[in-house]
Amino acid sequence: MANFRIGILGSGGIAHTMARTVAGMDNATVAAVGSRNLESARRFADEFGIERAFGSYEQLAQDESLDLIYIATPHSRHFEDCMLCIENGRNVLCEKAFTANAGQAEKVFAAAKKKGVLATEAIWTRYMPQRFVLDGILKSGVIGDISSLTADLGYSLMHIERLQKPQLAGGALLDLGVYAINFALMAFGSDIKETISCCTKNEYGVDRDNCIIFRYTDGKTAILHSSMAANLDRRGIIYGSRGRIEFENINNCEGITVILNDGSTQRYDTPKQITGYEYEVLSCMKAIEQGAGECSEMPHAESIKVMKIMDSLREQWGIKYPFE
Repeated sequence: MANFRIGILGSGGIAHTMARTVAGMDNATVAAVGSRNLESARRFADEFGIERAFGSYEQLAQDESLDLIYIATPHSRHFEDCMLCIENGRNVLCEKAFTANAGQAEKVFAAAKKKGVLATEAIWTRYMPQRFVLDGILKSGVIGDISSLTADLGYSLMHIERLQKPQLAGGALLDLGVYAINFALMAFGSDIKETISCCTKNEYGVDRDNCIIFRYTDGKTAILHSSMAANLDRRGIIYGSRGRIEFENINNCEGITVILNDGSTQRYDTPKQITGYEYEVLSCMKAIEQGAGECSEMPHAESIKVMKIMDSLREQWGIKYPFE
């Protein structure tokens, strides 16, 4: 699509990353930004040369010139911000975790379908080329009979307020654990027989660290770990009878290495990228051009599956957000 016009809802760090991404793309422009504070929106617009700055999300959602609105607000706001944009006829790309719970996700997708607009989750790992490289390696059978995988993701983020507070849908799970869960589902699917988990909570009652085990119907296991209190190695490793696949950084793949039991290796380097966000934007452009209501890389059903898994985990841990 020529001159694809994007609006950014929110003006925080992740919004800046998207603006930098689109600036490096062909045929796409950030045409507007909306913030709850007009001064903040104008600073953002000045930084990236954006033509329009709005001092409310409502004004942005009403801009009929926009082909897509990217939602970059905290998890606790995703539902209401998606619904606002959809009710105004806008296509929506919403940051992960898509909503705070599965019920909200189902309502957003139902509203988008009724309105005839696109709604999709910006879980970038689902759109990146290396995800499809991994698919090919798994299908090749090169590592033999697959038995298990491990995946972890963690950063020292205890200073970030939105992750600490339950009223902001904080905790490691929705921000970091979501990547480990998606890695497991991309590799092994979602036919999970049993889930075993535990977490350590912060002073406000959300998960600071968590450990999750999926037992699959076919006998495979996935062992997942996420933390907002420590830098983990961010690796995903898939184990088979003839070797293993090492996926370096499940958050933004830095390369894939196949290591066989005979000592031989095969390396798959990550293609050069702007930031990695460009792939989800390109997928939205394609879907909108085709008149689709969802992106094939992350269909609505997959987003709902992930949200239901995270709902069940929080239920195990006794974590409920005040607005639920």
